Amino acid sequence: MKTFIGWLGRGLSYWLRLMPHSWRMAVGALLGWLWFDVFRIRRRVILDNLEKAFPHLSQAERRRLGRNSCFNMGRSVVEYSLLPSLNLEQVDREFIFEGWEEMERVRQRAASEGKGLLLLTLHLGNGDLACGALSLKGLPMALISKEFKVTWLNELWFGMRAKLGTEFIPPRNSSYAILKALKKQKMVIFVLDQFMGPPIGVETTFFGHPTGTALGLAVMAQRSKAPVVPVYTYRRDDGKTVIRFDSEIAFEERGTAEESQALMTQVYTDYLESVVRLYPEQWMWVHRRWKEFVR
Repeated sequence: MKTFIGWLGRGLSYWLRLMPHSWRMAVGALLGWLWFDVFRIRRRVILDNLEKAFPHLSQAERRRLGRNSCFNMGRSVVEYSLLPSLNLEQVDREFIFEGWEEMERVRQRAASEGKGLLLLTLHLGNGDLACGALSLKGLPMALISKEFKVTWLNELWFGMRAKLGTEFIPPRNSSYAILKALKKQKMVIFVLDQFMGPPIGVETTFFGHPTGTALGLAVMAQRSKAPVVPVYTYRRDDGKTVIRFDSEIAFEERGTAEESQALMTQVYTDYLESVVRLYPEQWMWVHRRWKEFVR
């Protein structure tokens, strides 16, 4: 099965790579249109989420945003199949890196202290493609990610990215693996924009509404003293993909350890909200972000 999946991925990648970029984006938009307008998968969830976040928008404007979000997801599926053929030359040609020098300065400072970096990010643009690009640029990436129960799906989903150099850390009981990766001066990625309830989540607000967010990043930042650097990716209209590193978010101690962790988790959530507000059409609105936080 693993061999078959490998050949299938390479074959699909080959044909999609032959297509002009505009054709690939059109295929992705078609997938998004089928998702939103034909099969209407979680369409109600998407529109309800948009109403919570942007109550001032009209229904037509929220439908447009929801449809564009599905276009973005469809394009991500198409671009994922390009990972087997992604190389450094393509990365240098098709990606734009913003904030790289500042990130490198923080990374070198952390390395002098025997630490790696903690990266804060979200489901915006195409994070899988960005992670592959950063790995090819020589950055030691480690991504905290759930695994699928189906073996062949794991091989498909993680295999192509692992071949580019990305390490994967399961989210449960991951503290030791994260600390070990930081000791090796790796850059550990926390995707923090999904709902998480207790006991590993804390109550936060997102777009002014209560929700729950994972405590993991704040806990590891407090324990390891490793710098937290935000990073996200978004698509430009000219076909370029931007990977942007923002300024380090310093850890602030306030009260007990638990109170400090809750405070910083809200700080991280506020940052992610500000990014979503910049590129709402490229965020994953299909996720049920606002669930009841039951203690």
